[in-house]
This record gives sequence, structure tokens and C-alpha cells, in this order.
Amino acid sequence: MTNPAAPPAATRWRSSRGRLRDTLLAAAAPVVACAVALGGLTTWARSGAAGSPPRIGISDSRVFLPYGDGRYTSAYFRIANSGDAGDELISVTSPEMDEAMLSRDRSNGEGGASMTMVRSAAVPGGGTLTMSPYGLNVMVRTRARTQWQPGDTVPFVLHFRHSGPRKTLAVVVRPGSD
Repeated sequence: MTNPAAPPAATRWRSSRGRLRDTLLAAAAPVVACAVALGGLTTWARSGAAGSPPRIGISDSRVFLPYGDGRYTSAYFRIANSGDAGDELISVTSPEMDEAMLSRDRSNGEGGASMTMVRSAAVPGGGTLTMSPYGLNVMVRTRARTQWQPGDTVPFVLHFRHSGPRKTLAVVVRPGSD
């Protein structure tokens, strides 16, 4: 005898087949969305629109000869970024310095100037950051017995947020000789 309360076999099969179809449709939506997104990103990257990482080059590195017996002076660098993505100069170090800090000098418009320490300096993608005595520079405190002469070289390491550390040699020059 058959159970009158049980649905016929054909009804049970359709229910299972319907559930399977609903499950496949639910799973297909995110798979298709991911495939479309991946295809778009691949096309974007292959076209060159995704850009290139920062490529940092340092030139025109110089450090001013300290005045008299003073230990404080400043260093200047030209930093070029030939990559598409920007980077940030976050610190400067030197084995010949007790201290090196990024600073910015600003004119007050009345013949005077002020200096402030800065945490970092942007190096734009495809651009150049040029330091000068009238803007961004590196204030340094030399070691007690430093006896530089014009033309000497001083090692520096410039630390970038994305590109990491970069070594350079700065030439010692008299202030105003550049």
C-alpha cells in the first residue's frame, strides 16, 4: 500500500530539480560578477592605465659647509620620480650626522623667515622635488669633530615610504656657491 499523504514521485523530482536550478543561479551571480571585474582590471592593466610604481632618482646632492665652529648646516637634494605613482620622503639619515631633520623655510614677507620641521615631503609621480635654502631642506647637526672642506663628499640615506632607502653622496659646498 502506498501512503496517501506522500507526494507522488514526479512532484518530488521537480522540487529537487527546482532547488538545484535556484542554487546554480544563486552561485552564478557572484562568479559572473568576479569574472567581469577581473576582465576589466586585466584590460586596464594591459593598456598601461594602471601606472607604474615610484622610481626614485637622486641628483644634485649638496651640503653646505658649516660656518666657523658651528655644527648646524643644511643639505639639499633633487629627487626625481619617473614612475606614475607618487612617493613620500619620510626621513634622511647620515653616518656623519648626529641629527638630520626635514625642514621648510618660509619668508614672512617682511624680510624675515621662519623654519618649521616637517614630517614628510611628497614626491609626485612623474615629477621632481627640488630642495633649496628658500623652501624644503634637510637641517643637519654634524658630529663634534667634523672638519669638512669644499669638495668633500658626505654619505646620506633618503628614506621613502614606498621605495625604501636610497643612498647618495652630497658634495660639500660653501653657502651661496650653488
